Amino acid sequence: MSRTCLVTGASSGIGHATASLLRRRGDTVIAADLADGDIRADLSTAEGRAELVARARDLTGGRLDAVVACAGVAHFDALTVKVNHFGAVATLDGLRPLLAAGSDPRAVVVGSVDSVHPTDPAIVAAALAGDETAAVAAARAAVDRGEGHLVYSSSKAAISRWVRRAAVTDDWAGAGVPLNAVAPGVVVTPLTRPLLDDPETRVLVERSVPMPLHGHARPEQIAPLIAWLTSRENTLVTGQVVFADGGADAVLRGDTTW
Repeated sequence: MSRTCLVTGASSGIGHATASLLRRRGDTVIAADLADGDIRADLSTAEGRAELVARARDLTGGRLDAVVACAGVAHFDALTVKVNHFGAVATLDGLRPLLAAGSDPRAVVVGSVDSVHPTDPAIVAAALAGDETAAVAAARAAVDRGEGHLVYSSSKAAISRWVRRAAVTDDWAGAGVPLNAVAPGVVVTPLTRPLLDDPETRVLVERSVPMPLHGHARPEQIAPLIAWLTSRENTLVTGQVVFADGGADAVLRGDTTW
Protein backbone atom coordinates (compact mmCIF):
# COMPACT_ATOMS: atom_id res chain seq x y z
CA MET A 1 0.00 0.00 0.00
CA SER A 2 1.30 3.43 -0.95
CA ARG A 3 2.27 5.78 1.84
CA THR A 4 1.90 9.55 1.98
CA CYS A 5 5.12 11.28 2.97
CA LEU A 6 6.07 14.91 3.46
CA VAL A 7 9.68 15.99 2.90
CA THR A 8 10.97 19.45 3.73
CA GLY A 9 14.02 20.77 1.91
CA ALA A 10 12.86 18.67 -1.02
CA SER A 11 14.20 20.85 -3.82
CA SER A 12 17.86 19.89 -3.51
CA GLY A 13 20.41 17.70 -1.79
CA ILE A 14 19.32 14.95 0.60
CA GLY A 15 15.72 16.12 0.61
CA HIS A 16 15.44 15.88 -3.16
CA ALA A 17 17.15 12.48 -3.24
CA THR A 18 14.83 11.17 -0.52
CA ALA A 19 11.69 12.48 -2.19
CA SER A 20 12.77 10.95 -5.50
CA LEU A 21 13.48 7.56 -3.93
CA LEU A 22 10.16 7.46 -2.08
CA ARG A 23 8.31 8.32 -5.29
CA ARG A 24 10.13 5.55 -7.18
CA ARG A 25 9.01 3.14 -4.49
CA GLY A 26 5.41 4.10 -5.13
CA ASP A 27 4.78 6.56 -2.29
CA THR A 28 2.95 9.85 -2.62
CA VAL A 29 5.37 12.62 -1.69
CA ILE A 30 4.49 16.16 -0.72
CA ALA A 31 7.55 18.30 -1.36
CA ALA A 32 8.07 21.39 0.78
CA ASP A 33 10.75 24.02 0.33
CA LEU A 34 11.39 27.73 0.59
CA ALA A 35 10.66 28.68 -3.01
CA ASP A 36 9.54 25.51 -4.80
CA GLY A 37 7.47 22.38 -4.37
CA ASP A 38 3.92 21.50 -3.37
CA ILE A 39 4.29 23.67 -0.27
CA ARG A 40 6.33 26.86 -0.19
CA ALA A 41 7.14 27.90 3.35
CA ASP A 42 9.89 29.78 5.17
CA LEU A 43 10.67 27.62 8.20
CA SER A 44 12.68 30.39 9.83
CA THR A 45 9.43 32.19 10.69
CA ALA A 46 6.36 31.37 12.76
CA GLU A 47 4.17 32.26 9.79
CA GLY A 48 6.03 29.90 7.47
CA ARG A 49 5.84 27.05 9.96
CA ALA A 50 2.10 27.55 10.38
CA GLU A 51 1.72 27.68 6.59
CA LEU A 52 3.53 24.35 6.24
CA VAL A 53 1.17 22.64 8.67
CA ALA A 54 -1.97 24.21 7.23
CA ARG A 55 -1.08 23.36 3.64
CA ALA A 56 -0.08 19.83 4.60
CA ARG A 57 -3.44 19.35 6.26
CA ASP A 58 -5.25 20.63 3.18
CA LEU A 59 -3.25 18.51 0.74
CA THR A 60 -3.51 15.28 2.72
CA GLY A 61 -6.97 15.47 4.21
CA GLY A 62 -5.37 15.49 7.63
CA ARG A 63 -3.30 12.31 7.45
CA LEU A 64 0.38 11.55 6.87
CA ASP A 65 2.34 8.32 7.10
CA ALA A 66 5.85 9.79 7.24
CA VAL A 67 7.60 13.11 7.76
CA VAL A 68 11.21 13.85 6.82
CA ALA A 69 12.43 17.17 8.24
CA CYS A 70 15.37 17.81 5.94
CA ALA A 71 15.31 21.58 5.44
CA GLY A 72 18.48 23.21 6.71
CA VAL A 73 21.05 25.95 6.18
CA ALA A 74 24.68 26.39 7.19
CA HIS A 75 25.28 30.12 7.54
CA PHE A 76 27.36 31.90 10.19
CA ASP A 77 24.12 33.54 11.22
CA ALA A 78 21.20 33.16 13.64
CA LEU A 79 19.08 32.04 10.66
CA THR A 80 20.82 28.67 10.96
CA VAL A 81 19.45 27.87 14.40
CA LYS A 82 16.02 29.23 13.45
CA VAL A 83 15.73 26.83 10.52
CA ASN A 84 17.77 23.84 11.66
CA HIS A 85 16.36 23.54 15.15
CA PHE A 86 13.18 25.55 15.59
CA GLY A 87 11.98 24.97 12.03
CA ALA A 88 12.54 21.23 12.39
CA VAL A 89 10.84 21.03 15.79
CA ALA A 90 7.88 23.04 14.50
CA THR A 91 7.63 20.74 11.48
CA LEU A 92 7.62 17.55 13.55
CA ASP A 93 5.40 18.81 16.35
CA GLY A 94 3.05 20.57 13.97
CA LEU A 95 2.59 17.52 11.75
CA ARG A 96 2.39 15.02 14.61
CA PRO A 97 -1.45 15.10 14.65
CA LEU A 98 -1.43 14.20 10.95
CA LEU A 99 0.95 11.33 11.67
CA ALA A 100 -1.35 10.12 14.45
CA ALA A 101 -4.06 9.75 11.81
CA GLY A 102 -1.74 7.89 9.42
CA SER A 103 -0.82 4.27 8.92
CA ASP A 104 2.34 3.02 10.68
CA PRO A 105 3.57 6.61 11.06
CA ARG A 106 7.28 7.45 11.20
CA ALA A 107 9.39 10.61 11.43
CA VAL A 108 13.02 11.49 10.72
CA VAL A 109 15.00 14.69 11.02
CA VAL A 110 18.30 15.22 9.21
CA GLY A 111 21.05 16.20 11.63
CA SER A 112 24.80 16.15 11.02
CA VAL A 113 28.06 14.66 12.23
CA ASP A 114 28.86 18.29 13.09
CA SER A 115 26.78 17.70 16.20
CA VAL A 116 29.85 16.06 17.76
CA HIS A 117 32.01 19.13 17.11
CA PRO A 118 32.38 21.97 19.64
CA THR A 119 29.16 23.86 20.28
CA ASP A 120 28.00 27.03 22.00
CA PRO A 121 26.33 25.92 25.27
CA ALA A 122 24.11 29.01 25.38
CA ILE A 123 22.66 28.29 21.93
CA VAL A 124 22.04 24.63 22.73
CA ALA A 125 20.50 25.32 26.14
CA ALA A 126 18.15 27.98 24.78
CA ALA A 127 17.13 25.76 21.87
CA LEU A 128 16.34 22.82 24.14
CA ALA A 129 14.38 25.14 26.41
CA GLY A 130 12.29 26.16 23.39
CA ASP A 131 13.38 29.79 23.78
CA GLU A 132 13.93 30.97 20.22
CA THR A 133 14.54 34.58 21.21
CA ALA A 134 17.37 33.57 23.55
CA ALA A 135 18.82 31.11 21.03
CA VAL A 136 18.90 33.78 18.33
CA ALA A 137 20.54 36.23 20.73
CA ALA A 138 23.15 33.62 21.68
CA ALA A 139 23.83 32.87 18.02
CA ARG A 140 24.31 36.56 17.23
CA ALA A 141 26.65 36.88 20.19
CA ALA A 142 28.71 33.94 18.90
CA VAL A 143 28.97 35.59 15.48
CA ASP A 144 29.95 38.93 17.04
CA ARG A 145 32.83 37.37 18.95
CA GLY A 146 34.12 35.58 15.85
CA GLU A 147 32.67 32.14 16.62
CA GLY A 148 30.00 31.98 13.96
CA HIS A 149 31.17 28.49 13.03
CA LEU A 150 29.63 27.23 16.28
CA VAL A 151 26.10 28.15 15.23
CA TYR A 152 25.69 25.25 12.79
CA SER A 153 27.13 22.58 15.07
CA SER A 154 25.02 23.93 17.95
CA SER A 155 21.84 23.77 15.87
CA LYS A 156 22.54 20.16 14.92
CA ALA A 157 23.52 19.14 18.46
CA ALA A 158 20.32 20.70 19.78
CA ILE A 159 18.01 18.96 17.31
CA SER A 160 19.77 15.64 17.95
CA ARG A 161 19.28 16.00 21.68
CA TRP A 162 15.66 17.04 21.14
CA VAL A 163 15.05 13.85 19.18
CA ARG A 164 16.54 11.77 22.02
CA ARG A 165 14.27 13.48 24.53
CA ALA A 166 11.07 13.60 22.50
CA ALA A 167 11.21 10.13 20.94
CA VAL A 168 10.49 8.29 24.18
CA THR A 169 7.61 10.49 25.33
CA ASP A 170 3.90 9.71 25.21
CA ASP A 171 3.53 12.01 22.20
CA TRP A 172 5.87 9.87 20.11
CA ALA A 173 6.74 6.40 21.43
CA GLY A 174 3.52 6.32 23.46
CA ALA A 175 1.59 7.03 20.27
CA GLY A 176 3.50 4.35 18.36
CA VAL A 177 5.53 6.78 16.21
CA PRO A 178 9.27 6.11 15.83
CA LEU A 179 11.25 9.36 15.74
CA ASN A 180 14.91 9.34 14.72
CA ALA A 181 17.68 11.52 13.32
CA VAL A 182 20.15 10.77 10.55
CA ALA A 183 23.58 12.36 10.88
CA PRO A 184 25.42 12.51 7.54
CA GLY A 185 29.07 13.41 7.17
CA VAL A 186 30.13 15.61 4.26
CA VAL A 187 27.57 15.26 1.48
CA VAL A 188 28.26 16.80 -1.92
CA THR A 189 25.36 19.19 -2.42
CA PRO A 190 24.95 22.77 -3.69
CA LEU A 191 25.54 23.78 -0.06
CA THR A 192 28.94 22.10 0.25
CA ARG A 193 30.22 22.23 -3.34
CA PRO A 194 31.84 25.71 -3.02
CA LEU A 195 33.76 24.53 0.06
CA LEU A 196 34.97 21.35 -1.61
CA ASP A 197 35.95 23.13 -4.82
CA ASP A 198 38.39 25.36 -2.93
CA PRO A 199 41.60 23.36 -2.25
CA GLU A 200 42.42 25.06 1.06
CA THR A 201 38.90 24.81 2.41
CA ARG A 202 38.63 21.20 1.26
CA VAL A 203 41.64 20.28 3.42
CA LEU A 204 39.99 21.88 6.45
CA VAL A 205 36.71 20.06 5.75
CA GLU A 206 38.46 16.72 5.45
CA ARG A 207 40.36 17.27 8.69
CA SER A 208 37.21 18.16 10.62
CA VAL A 209 35.12 15.36 9.08
CA PRO A 210 37.41 12.43 8.20
CA MET A 211 35.48 9.80 6.21
CA PRO A 212 37.62 6.66 5.77
CA LEU A 213 34.81 4.65 4.14
CA HIS A 214 34.37 5.84 0.53
CA GLY A 215 35.00 9.53 1.30
CA HIS A 216 32.42 12.25 0.70
CA ALA A 217 28.86 11.07 0.19
CA ARG A 218 26.25 11.72 -2.43
CA PRO A 219 22.67 12.52 -1.37
CA GLU A 220 21.53 9.29 -2.99
CA GLN A 221 23.60 7.36 -0.43
CA ILE A 222 21.75 8.91 2.51
CA ALA A 223 18.22 8.59 1.12
CA PRO A 224 17.87 4.77 1.54
CA LEU A 225 18.57 5.03 5.26
CA ILE A 226 15.89 7.69 5.66
CA ALA A 227 13.51 5.62 3.57
CA TRP A 228 14.00 2.60 5.84
CA LEU A 229 13.62 4.59 9.05
CA THR A 230 10.29 5.93 7.75
CA SER A 231 9.12 2.55 6.47
CA ARG A 232 6.70 0.06 8.02
CA GLU A 233 9.66 -2.26 8.59
CA ASN A 234 11.04 0.03 11.28
CA THR A 235 9.08 -1.00 14.36
CA LEU A 236 11.69 -0.67 17.13
CA VAL A 237 14.35 1.89 16.17
CA THR A 238 13.53 5.19 17.85
CA GLY A 239 15.36 7.98 19.63
CA GLN A 240 18.50 7.22 17.65
CA VAL A 241 20.97 9.50 15.88
CA VAL A 242 22.14 7.24 13.09
CA PHE A 243 25.48 8.35 11.68
CA ALA A 244 25.81 7.91 7.91
CA ASP A 245 29.23 9.50 7.81
CA GLY A 246 31.76 7.08 6.35
CA GLY A 247 33.19 6.49 9.82
CA ALA A 248 33.72 10.13 10.82
CA ASP A 249 32.05 9.81 14.22
CA ALA A 250 34.11 6.72 15.04
CA VAL A 251 37.32 8.56 14.09
CA LEU A 252 36.39 11.72 16.01
CA ARG A 253 35.01 10.15 19.19
CA GLY A 254 36.38 6.64 19.12
CA ASP A 255 34.74 4.44 21.74
CA THR A 256 34.21 7.24 24.25
CA THR A 257 30.43 7.27 23.76
CA TRP A 258 30.30 3.84 25.40
